[in-house]
Amino acid sequence: KPFPSEAAVVIMKTAIVPGTPGKGGCVSMAKIIGRPALPNMPWQDKPQGFDKPVWRYDHNPIIPRDLIPTSNSIFNSAVVPFEGKYAGVFRCDNRGLMMDIFAGFSDDGINWNINHDPIVFEPAPGCDPCVTRKEYRYDPRVCFIEDRYYITWCNGFHGPTIGVGYTYDFKTFYQLENAYLPYNRNGVLFPRKIGDNFAMLSRPSDTGHTPFGDIFYSESPDMTYWGKHRYVFGTSKTAGWQSKKVGPGPTPIETDEGWLMIYHGVLNSCNGFVYRFGVALLDIDKPWIVKERGLFYVFGPEEDYELTGDVPNVTFPCATLTDADTGRITIYYGAADTVTGMAFTTVDELLSYMRKYPHPVD
Repeated sequence: KPFPSEAAVVIMKTAIVPGTPGKGGCVSMAKIIGRPALPNMPWQDKPQGFDKPVWRYDHNPIIPRDLIPTSNSIFNSAVVPFEGKYAGVFRCDNRGLMMDIFAGFSDDGINWNINHDPIVFEPAPGCDPCVTRKEYRYDPRVCFIEDRYYITWCNGFHGPTIGVGYTYDFKTFYQLENAYLPYNRNGVLFPRKIGDNFAMLSRPSDTGHTPFGDIFYSESPDMTYWGKHRYVFGTSKTAGWQSKKVGPGPTPIETDEGWLMIYHGVLNSCNGFVYRFGVALLDIDKPWIVKERGLFYVFGPEEDYELTGDVPNVTFPCATLTDADTGRITIYYGAADTVTGMAFTTVDELLSYMRKYPHPVD
């Protein structure tokens, strides 16, 4: 599918959005804090009569599987604002089905230029060069903290663990020590320190296509030594969509009610795994404490590009853009482990839906 023209990208400052003060909606229930306004991020209004909390971009997928010459698939990737535009780290599996991560850039957050060669990491100052040893890299997240952009990814090191690195310019990249021993996946940093420490969510796993998984919280004073591990929550005994495993998705969004966490949940159906995503609200000072959690998923595979691909029936969120002034959230997600899609929601939409269909909290 060809990319849309710029005219198809809806960048609206005066649209009527439910829950947006002064725009014809109700008073916002929660406010995004700790992030600047981003009024020109990609956005489309909720379709008339649409009754679900998250809606798709109408020109999905935004990144096809073959955007670069060697790629078999491009999915489960991370995007951030960068120098008035956008940058990202993308999972591109090549036609040998080898997994690696690539830098990319965009003027509008929709039309992307992805480098044809994977990221090459230098050892960070004080790190042994052996940290850059590469088996595979996949499912990156990117998080700006203080003065740099931190990248986390599933890193092959005698089994999957969480690789950690950083960049200032998305041209030169530095790799730190792996956060954990194998086996672990879905390392997601908080966008600021909790107390005096960096903080990360992750999902301990095994060496295969893990048939289990709960979410844990960890802290580090220096991005090298991780500890103070805390259990956040696990699979559900009541909601089938999150009964096999759960894992953190994009960087948590700080609001005046707590950390809004979008997470993926997995059903083990008679036809294989199905990936959807839902939301939870974590305590602002002790993020291992779950204040609220949704019983229903907010988004799942429905369209052909989500139902059919290298791994069918997958919607996997890895990044968000947010506008603090309006509460808008743009979500980037992998579809069927093949292409990248984009979807839209607001803080109010997610919290309202979670509270309408609450999951018991231990």
